[in-house]
Amino acid sequence: MTVDTVDAVVIGAGSNGLTSAALLADAGMDVLVLEAQPAPGGAVRTEELFPRFKADLFSAFHPLAAVSPVFAELDLAAHGLAWSRPASAFGHPAGPDDEDAVTLGATAEDTAEDLERRFPGDGAAWMRLHDQWSAVREPFLRTVLGPFPPVTGPVGVLRALGTSEGLRFARMCLLPARRLVEELFGGDDAGLLLLGSAAHADIPVDAAGSGLMGYLLTMVAQDVGFPVPTGGAGVLTDALVRRAQAAGAQVRCGQEVTGIEVRSGRAAGVVTAGGGRVEARCAVLADVSAPALYGRLLPADAVPARTRDDLSRFEWDTPLVKVNYALAEPVPWRSSSLRRVGTVHLGADADGLVRWGADLETGTVPRNPFVLVGQMTTADPTRSPAGTESAWAYSHLPRGIADDAAADVLADRIDDTLEAHAPGFRGTVRHRCVQRPADLEAADANLVGGAVNGGTVQLHQQLLFRPVPGASGPRTPVERLYLAGAAAHPGGGVHGMCGAHAAAAVLADRTTLGRLRRRAGGVLERRLRD
Repeated sequence: MTVDTVDAVVIGAGSNGLTSAALLADAGMDVLVLEAQPAPGGAVRTEELFPRFKADLFSAFHPLAAVSPVFAELDLAAHGLAWSRPASAFGHPAGPDDEDAVTLGATAEDTAEDLERRFPGDGAAWMRLHDQWSAVREPFLRTVLGPFPPVTGPVGVLRALGTSEGLRFARMCLLPARRLVEELFGGDDAGLLLLGSAAHADIPVDAAGSGLMGYLLTMVAQDVGFPVPTGGAGVLTDALVRRAQAAGAQVRCGQEVTGIEVRSGRAAGVVTAGGGRVEARCAVLADVSAPALYGRLLPADAVPARTRDDLSRFEWDTPLVKVNYALAEPVPWRSSSLRRVGTVHLGADADGLVRWGADLETGTVPRNPFVLVGQMTTADPTRSPAGTESAWAYSHLPRGIADDAAADVLADRIDDTLEAHAPGFRGTVRHRCVQRPADLEAADANLVGGAVNGGTVQLHQQLLFRPVPGASGPRTPVERLYLAGAAAHPGGGVHGMCGAHAAAAVLADRTTLGRLRRRAGGVLERRLRD
């Protein structure tokens, strides 16, 4: 059996694992990243599924990456990352016959002018919303993406808005998306911009918290667009790998970790499927799902009984079905405005989103699914030959229904939805490839059953409840073991902050004060678990 010894072992070379590796290596630690798949990246990878057509297999548009504090700190541009942006981030037709679909303008003023044309007063309402965003942007992003519990972020929001308006802002963030747009706008088109963004998450648009998601993604898109890495999402991964290696970290692929060794209540290292062992002097960081960490990688006696019980109620986000297309020409949208956008929110107006959510919550494969469409060549001309389009579309199945037959039914309904909004679409398809939930999990073990967010982002499994009460954040009940993936706060999305917070916890716990805090935190965690 081969045995290596390093300061820190990182399990998983996804964006979070690579981020934590780079930061720890920057601090002078000897870091080894072990990845089960043949290539790094996790859910940030690009392949030519069809000759000369680059397909992002998982994540594609990256607004949160563009505003990520840690990605800015790592200076990924110096390691090969460049961004491309479509003329408009996204659009949302009201229905199949809509010939003038609303789209997000290049500037807030452009969006407001278009909304004012559609419904008098909505342009001014849009500018008020964007002015508010401009005032709270930095502390709000610090609150959403920063470590939990947030302190300086909420204080900054209150300082920017004042106590009275700050309370109104907090209420707004808790509203269901549907209620939010009803309070903000008089017409339907403006509301579609926020509702479509809200539907990127698995929170029903009539449930609390969905309004925050719609507000966040829409306002970030108004500021930085929905950018894509030039050349494919995998370019972001390549930049992270180069950045980690430049700091001294090692990245080894094809090395599946099958267990974490625990001695005297501390993580001491890992074992691999090939029979190897890696001793960790200081820390083990796991960019894996919470059920995998506590249910498969750790010895049973290292996991508190209450944690195991809480994990029995862990809720995944809804399974995803994705269809990749190589098109002979751009999508022939009925609405010409959609031909310049990167992302199209398709198939449901406000009422339709509620019906779609009801289908998902009642175990029904949606007959009229809400579909997200990515026009990748429109966003980045390097993705396919001139005059063609590399595109994808995805939607969701209900929890508990992830079999191939249901996935194929949904994939066909995705095609139907595209054809209804873009007559002649089927005739443009040169190649088509369906990624079913089982395919997603086979390519990345963290995408269990086709869930791509590391667990639901609904309020009952966020903040101090993520992944379970009493074990939130990167620290775990096992000393020197840290959860560095999307199962920890702030959750899913390509932003690297889960890995950044895990790395920060490792470095903090190595100080005398950090060790004292860790012991105090351990006492509190045990009380919460007991």
